[in-house]
Amino acid sequence: MDSTIRRWEPLSETSSRGPSGYLRILTRRYVLPDERISSWDLVDGGNTIAVLALTDDEHVVLVRQFRPGPGMILDEMPGGYVESGDTPAEAARKELLEETGYAGEIHIIGSTWLSASATTRRHVAVARNCRRVGSPAPVGDEFCEPVLISLTRFRQHLREGSMTDVDLGYLALDHLNLL
Repeated sequence: MDSTIRRWEPLSETSSRGPSGYLRILTRRYVLPDERISSWDLVDGGNTIAVLALTDDEHVVLVRQFRPGPGMILDEMPGGYVESGDTPAEAARKELLEETGYAGEIHIIGSTWLSASATTRRHVAVARNCRRVGSPAPVGDEFCEPVLISLTRFRQHLREGSMTDVDLGYLALDHLNLL
């Protein structure tokens, strides 16, 4: 079967940052397959990492922090941006240690897109045999504390939609055959 779906042809792109400088918004103009012109605003966020961190006794290490989008305190998987020059595995190691004080055996197990209106590629890592090796050392605007919960409670946490990386949590659990 031949598909009628074609890639849109880009015409132009502009970018802007909000006053905080945190988010960059791209506006792309495209020529659509029917020759009309359409503009799209996209969140441009680079690469991110989230870590499903498991201790030897199968507890999940999460980070309790205020999240501005939802406007509430959430227990989330440790993570953040993959800085220029870092691999996702290096970023996972750094973010886990920085936000929780824990370290473990890191394996990148997958990735997904943030949304259809974003350029952000979200990577997910599994960290096994995690142990506390220091104190959390959050940087910048991060105010967070580590939280340990059981694997059963973590699955419930995912089902409730009580975090922003639910899909990445499920990818990690599936990879570990823990669904």
